[in-house]
Amino acid sequence: MKKTMLKRMCLVTLAVASFGVITGVPAQAGYSLNPEVKDATPALKQAAEIGVRVYENEAMKNAPDKDAILVLSFGTTFKDSREKTINKTVSEIQAAHPDTKVVLAFTSHIIVDRIGQNEGLMIPTPEKALADLKKDGYTRVAITSLDVIPGMEYAYDTAIYDLYKKDFKKMTVGTPIMYWMGQEEQRDDVEEFVQALSTQFPKLAQDEAILVMAHGTPHPANAYYSVVQNRLDAANLGNVFVYSVEGWPHLDTVMPQLKAKGIKKVTLMPMMMVAGDHANNDMAGAEPDSHKSVLEAEGFTVNTYIHGLGENGAVRKMFVERANEAWNALEKR
Repeated sequence: MKKTMLKRMCLVTLAVASFGVITGVPAQAGYSLNPEVKDATPALKQAAEIGVRVYENEAMKNAPDKDAILVLSFGTTFKDSREKTINKTVSEIQAAHPDTKVVLAFTSHIIVDRIGQNEGLMIPTPEKALADLKKDGYTRVAITSLDVIPGMEYAYDTAIYDLYKKDFKKMTVGTPIMYWMGQEEQRDDVEEFVQALSTQFPKLAQDEAILVMAHGTPHPANAYYSVVQNRLDAANLGNVFVYSVEGWPHLDTVMPQLKAKGIKKVTLMPMMMVAGDHANNDMAGAEPDSHKSVLEAEGFTVNTYIHGLGENGAVRKMFVERANEAWNALEKR
């Protein structure tokens, strides 16, 4: 038993020695290998790529610089919300980089098709956007994400980066607005996000609560919602609970807590970039199985706040900051 435990401890020590630790490294650097590692394999180098990721194509080092920022969002068919959230955020990213081409792409191919059919508006997929940029002679691309957590959608963003980076002289990909949690001297994105989100909270009486509806994901990043709940509790914002449509915790997880605290009135609000189908129907719809209807059937008085995160100026500022990080990594020599 003792030998087995010692062996495990040695393996952990070797792993830490291989990857090193972060001490005073800028946030965009993410992680750095221990300088004692002299023969890092490609797999070890790739495993250490967290935070803002950077690829420089040695074969194209003499190509002229022609730069673009590619903004990736899941997208929405709800036109009004899209204009108030996604489009407004992209406009602010463009304003921060007035001399740079900024392109928006939607990762949901279904939404791209529906918008094309219903509105005649052709928003590209990431694959199409990068093909067009390459065709037009762009050689350096900073990819930035409008994702909230690094879940399934962000995995798509980084897959795009991995698959297309060799087509360009240099490519970077930034992080969602929540990535770092204050670990290893990194900043705490979750705490910053909670402060930004709280700017839209109503004042709460003792018997009132806010239920923040996240999307949820089968990806392990679903655990971010527990960290958000921890930071909400630490911020002493009153009775604020996170639940999700498709992940954990569920509405059923939260309701017993509301009853135990004697909550009588709740406000529902989405923790999603847009107020789309989930916010308008799953959360606030008139159907018996909507979250609003379920809570009312349990005796709660329910208000709904149907606005996407992109309508919150403090949250948009975080998205612009993430775009700036991807851009700064692109510019760094």
